[in-house]
Amino acid sequence: MQLAQLLKRNQPPLLGLDISSTAVKLLELSRNGSRYRVESYAVEPLPPNSVVEKSVTDAEAVGEAIRRAVKRAGTRSKLAAVAVAGSSVITKVIPMPASLSESEMEAQIELEADQYIPYPLEEVNLDFEVIGSSEKTPDSVDVLLAASRSENVDMRVAAVESGGLMAKVVDVEAYALENAFALFADQMPDQGIDRTIAVVDVGATMTTLSVLHDFKIIYTRDQAFGGKQLTEEIMRRYGLSYEEAGMAKRQGGLPDNYVPEVLEPFKEAMAQQVSRSLQFFFSSSQYNTIDQIILAGGSASIPGTGELIEQTLGIETVIANPFGDMSLASRVKPQPLSNDAPALMIACGLALRSFD
Repeated sequence: MQLAQLLKRNQPPLLGLDISSTAVKLLELSRNGSRYRVESYAVEPLPPNSVVEKSVTDAEAVGEAIRRAVKRAGTRSKLAAVAVAGSSVITKVIPMPASLSESEMEAQIELEADQYIPYPLEEVNLDFEVIGSSEKTPDSVDVLLAASRSENVDMRVAAVESGGLMAKVVDVEAYALENAFALFADQMPDQGIDRTIAVVDVGATMTTLSVLHDFKIIYTRDQAFGGKQLTEEIMRRYGLSYEEAGMAKRQGGLPDNYVPEVLEPFKEAMAQQVSRSLQFFFSSSQYNTIDQIILAGGSASIPGTGELIEQTLGIETVIANPFGDMSLASRVKPQPLSNDAPALMIACGLALRSFD
């Protein structure tokens, strides 16, 4: 065995850690050749209001949930990759002379960054990546500049550390999604090449539409709609607490009128949200068709949702499962993972950072 392979193999894996508004989702992957394996995973609910609109407001409460997730997953890894919400990140593509070394480029970007970022530079975390030769300017490269207010990053890092882990990578949710998206190539028309695919992530409080063309995100938009609305309607209709309603939603046992009077109207509202989001996309871009919808997020697991959206919009709709071609470690149970798969897209994209 070559030394490089030996060293690479011994690198500890990064845990993909997605901190959403209602749960912490943890995922650990390994790779053998070109095949990935799910080593461990856990989904741990968060106390209400510990994350508000994708911002961590109570790092200790989130840290406790992370600690429970690590224990439940049974992982020994201590390094994590987390992500900040796209809405809290400013990105700009800027041209730079191709002749600059990385350190010269870094110095140049720090000098010029205040032109692109509307906050004092001491209050932001900055990163950049060269994405290729510039089409507009010869002898230049296009550089993607990403910046987030330090408090967004610091609160996530504090929560991870409070949970006994170390944040090795802080990514952006949209890029983590793009990373996981590559796993779907075989399930797409023409393997996704030159195709326009919409990923609709219906979370607890927020629905995020991300449109990818040729595997790159070209549009993203958040709308305030999510599974919490269904939970609240169950609470109101059947006189349950929020926790009881959440359990009943997942495990069943509600009265017979639940499906026709509560669940079906929610599914129809979800289809309307997807339709509205796509209309916004079409009206603000040169695209007027979508080749496929991939439905992600917790609400994607509601039976019949994909079919309803496909019928309503006339666009092929599949439920996200990034683990379709992966093997599973013996401690990972296939059925719970399959149920949680649509909600684990971002965690999966983050866990894939182990193999960069």
